[in-house]
Parts: sequence; structure tokens; C-alpha cells
Amino acid sequence: QVQLVESGGGLVQAGGSLRLACAASGRSFSDTNMAWYRQAPGKAREFVAISGYLGTTLYLNAVKGRFTVSRDNNTNTLYLQMNNLKPEDTAIYYCNGPEFWGQGTQVTVSS
Repeated sequence: QVQLVESGGGLVQAGGSLRLACAASGRSFSDTNMAWYRQAPGKAREFVAISGYLGTTLYLNAVKGRFTVSRDNNTNTLYLQMNNLKPEDTAIYYCNGPEFWGQGTQVTVSS
């Protein structure tokens, strides 16, 4: 059974940092594009960042220069390093890979 489990969310002040992790199990994701999405209250889920299996990365414009997506294929884990967090980054962050979704982890940024 394939599972994606996110961790690392929490409450942080504006300007702070968090590192999210997505642990995948049930199959290898080394040959799969893996991505992060987020959903703020009352808003649609939106793309945040993708880690292509060939090494490419792509980011939502609003997070460029602040967020970094990476992966460890040895441990089947996807990461999202989030720096200089802003209140508008508050959302539930989901791991996607690509037909599977995690349960999400809450990130709250206070002003």
C-alpha cells in the first residue's frame, strides 16, 4: 500500500523557517516527479514546488527564493525547506506523487 506521510509543520513567526518532510512508502518514487501543494482556508489547493526525477525543480512565483524543494531517493523522502516565512504562507501543505496524496501538515505563520 502506497503512503505519503508529511511532517514538520507547526507555528512560526514571520521571518522564521520550517522544513517539511514527506516520507513515501509502498514503492520507490525515484523515477517519479514529486511535488508540494498547499491549501489556505477558503482557497483552492495550489501548486508550490516540484522536484522532477531528472533533477529539475519548479516553484510558485510567490515562494521563489524562499523555498527549496529537494529529495533523498535513498530514503524515499521529499523535503521542502521554507525560509523567510510570511503570514500568507499559512496553509495545509500536501505531498503529491503524482497520483498519491499525503494527509497534509499544517503550517501557521504569525505576524
